Amino acid sequence: MPPVAPMLAKAVPEIPAGQRYEPKWDGFRSVIFRDGDEVEIGSRKEKPMTRYFPELVEAFTAALPPRCVVDGEIVVVDAEGTGLDFEALLQRVHPAASRVRRLAAETPAHFVAFDLLAVDDEDLTERPFSERRDRLAEIVGGLERPDVHLTPMTEDLDTAREWFEHFEGAGLDGLIAKKADLTYQPDKRVMSKIKHERTADCVVAGYRVHKSGPDAVGSLLLGLHTEDGALQSVGVIGAFPMAKRRELFAELQPLVTSFEGHPWAWAAQEEGTRTPREAEHSRWNAQKDLSFVPLRPERVVEVRYDHMEGVRFRHTAQFKRWRPDRDPASCTFAQLERPVRFDLAEVLIAR
Repeated sequence: MPPVAPMLAKAVPEIPAGQRYEPKWDGFRSVIFRDGDEVEIGSRKEKPMTRYFPELVEAFTAALPPRCVVDGEIVVVDAEGTGLDFEALLQRVHPAASRVRRLAAETPAHFVAFDLLAVDDEDLTERPFSERRDRLAEIVGGLERPDVHLTPMTEDLDTAREWFEHFEGAGLDGLIAKKADLTYQPDKRVMSKIKHERTADCVVAGYRVHKSGPDAVGSLLLGLHTEDGALQSVGVIGAFPMAKRRELFAELQPLVTSFEGHPWAWAAQEEGTRTPREAEHSRWNAQKDLSFVPLRPERVVEVRYDHMEGVRFRHTAQFKRWRPDRDPASCTFAQLERPVRFDLAEVLIAR
């Protein structure tokens, strides 16, 4: 019975040998429950997402066994049909039923299955992953549908390395490694995830105050220069020990300025100081304060990131070091590594 917390993965620096490897999909982790005509889509946080994906409810009713629990990922394919589009997926989570119906038709979601927890009256969570995968392949592998897929899997380490290198070009963000004898352990980090890690030098153009009080930095706002010289907001750094947050606050005070003449002066006039992406993420949380303190864009920080989503870091960047030797004007998008485009269809048929 729902909810069930998904089994999790811990980050490791290298692809471990002797395991089973799958692409790491960039979407919404979901556990699907079907009991006859009843379908519930559980989320990573165990909250139902059923109402946001009516087209998948129809697909599960048509394609899955009458009683089953399946673990997987909900994704949206980009307009070209060749890669994943996480921004479009985010748009699907909307409170208005009319918009949910419209987006279900305009940007239909796909489900990629990678584990089977139960079928009929049989609980499979104590069975080894090798058995669960075989059972899942029997259920999903033969479906000739455009919306429900079986994730590729390989036991060959060289093939896994090729996938890690090439599949990012289709919007995927790494690999998942699982031991063949692994039982399903909800909310436990017993799988391994291997993600791309890169570095970039960014301009620090502002900070947000930490929720603990006005004398600590909550996050640093990062920018990169476009070809025409404009400073584009690309993301934030947010993970610091509390002592470091207070140290940063004192350190940055000499750079505090007004919005007049600041490259993000638009923030003083627009609602809060939200970028379009931030506005979409926080639309349903009116209490979230996204205002920031502007800084003279004179300091450069080197950050670690995994990959880009449009013009922004897909996930929160990680602080690496200050770069006093770098000219802020030299911090441009040209330094970023762009993965070679790879067709998503080739990922789904990989074996």
